[in-house]
Amino acid sequence: MNSLIAVLCPLSLAIGSSLASGAAAPAFSVQLDTISSGFDHKTCWVHPRAGAIPGPTPSVVLTMQRLLLTGSDVFYAINEMRTDNLGKSWSAPHDHADTLGRRTVERDVSEGVADFWPKWHAKSGRLLGIGLMARYQGDAQVPNFPRKTAYSVYDATTRTWTPWDTMAMPNAAKFFSAGAGCAQRVDLPNGDILLPIYFRAQDLRTYTVTVLRCSFDGRTLRVTAAGNDLTVAGDRGLYEPSLMLFQNRYYLTIRADRAGYVATSDDGLNFTPPKAWTWDSGEDLGNYNTQQHWVTHDRALYLVYTRRGANNDHVMRNRAPLFIARVDPEKLQVIRATEQILVPERGARLGNFGITEVNENETWVTVAEWMQTKAPNPYDYTIPMKYGSNNAVFVARIRWQTPNSSWNKH
Repeated sequence: MNSLIAVLCPLSLAIGSSLASGAAAPAFSVQLDTISSGFDHKTCWVHPRAGAIPGPTPSVVLTMQRLLLTGSDVFYAINEMRTDNLGKSWSAPHDHADTLGRRTVERDVSEGVADFWPKWHAKSGRLLGIGLMARYQGDAQVPNFPRKTAYSVYDATTRTWTPWDTMAMPNAAKFFSAGAGCAQRVDLPNGDILLPIYFRAQDLRTYTVTVLRCSFDGRTLRVTAAGNDLTVAGDRGLYEPSLMLFQNRYYLTIRADRAGYVATSDDGLNFTPPKAWTWDSGEDLGNYNTQQHWVTHDRALYLVYTRRGANNDHVMRNRAPLFIARVDPEKLQVIRATEQILVPERGARLGNFGITEVNENETWVTVAEWMQTKAPNPYDYTIPMKYGSNNAVFVARIRWQTPNSSWNKH
């Protein structure tokens, strides 16, 4: 395992007094670990996201799956890597095809799980992974199928996952295609889950975002309420939302084709109209057609994202490097002077990633080099390899110099 340590110093910012916390930004360092590299030139690892099982030394379970390099979002069974010593060593990938693989629906049609994200559910004492159900005919996605939210529960003793299940929705027509893909969720003290999803009716192309309130008893995930609907006109609307709670306010960051968006809420269900992400100068952030996620500390809210304008036009949708910057929680702007690179660009995209609150001292960002590239030769993996990429799976370990006491509250 390779590591690179970089110290990120907090900057003295004139705008600091305008931030909601009113406190100086917490100092942190970043250690970048490579926990896997290399691929078979037919598939590559994607979607590494991890959940931490609490304990004196947390166990971190990282899930990822193989992508077919000659297809579009064609995924295979979910695998697991695990560390029980805070990343000093990792297990080799273990295939969970028996419970988290594809299932035959009819003839050559099958369904599987994608966009999976495990997270510890404190009330039930379970690691709960949530994602999407994908449908394939052979090795091609079936168009306009009834997408659903898929989920599975981890047994920490036997190190197995339950067979994936899907969550029932209250309005079959409205939520014809609905799921919680690549979504950060918020777990409430009573065990309820605030789960952001995106959805559309069968005859629509535009997606809408909402946050569901769900119950989870350790086995079954159920919808109990839904928030207001958020979308934007044109293209595919809004999709791939992620939710965070910071200083008693909820923040939703959302993907769209032309920009990333942000909205806020006091109750976690009813959100303000979405606002395009900008720098604190008012200029467009440059993130587009890819997801963004949250990192939080008691005293600061951060966005992790990719963007244009980083000498990265050779990367598909400018999805590398992976950046982190502090957010002004009142103005809903990214503070440009705080931007740092978490994971460097090596020719491959880094747009699909995860955030894990490991303990009060560390937050991990996990991502893999996705070995597809830009048109006209999107499946030519040798193009990103020319820049040094080799399907590395990275763990960027953010180490807080001041413990983060809110790490386990959401």
